[in-house]
Amino acid sequence: MSTSLTTFDGYPRDDLDIAQIRTTRARIIHLRNDYKDVMAKVERGIHAHFASIQQNESALAAASVQEPTSCPSIIEETVTSQNEFVETPFARVNSVVEGSPAAQAGVKVGDKIRSFGNVNWMNHENLSKVAELVQRFEGSSVLVKVVRQTGPGQEPINLSLPLTPRRNWGGRGLLGCHLLPL
Repeated sequence: MSTSLTTFDGYPRDDLDIAQIRTTRARIIHLRNDYKDVMAKVERGIHAHFASIQQNESALAAASVQEPTSCPSIIEETVTSQNEFVETPFARVNSVVEGSPAAQAGVKVGDKIRSFGNVNWMNHENLSKVAELVQRFEGSSVLVKVVRQTGPGQEPINLSLPLTPRRNWGGRGLLGCHLLPL
């Protein structure tokens, strides 16, 4: 693409088909520009898609924010819409400290986390996004969706637990539970 088509003194080279090379170069330049336009449209579409997903999750999280109470409600999800995709678990609860915010929310050892606020299996980045979200929402309720196996051979249940991270619960951390990535 950048090789000179002229000799050192400015005349066209006689060993090349100059017309064919210029036509091919122009075609390549047109294709590159078309590719850039298509990629720009794809990028705008992806940004719009994920912005709408984040807006929907924010609206859902805002609707689920509740005042902290001593006995938060546990919501069992039994109705699934066709628009809702199945959230793949990305973490497992390894331990829960008695009296911790996680224990008060109803989190149990063995629960598999499907989403933690707006963090899910696609964006948790080895659980670092969960830690950031917990720090950001200290003192505010965060909706945690879990899958709980009730017994061997039984159907697992999906639960939505409102969890409020806080420091002054008498133990280490803001949650009082330990999560392991799956």
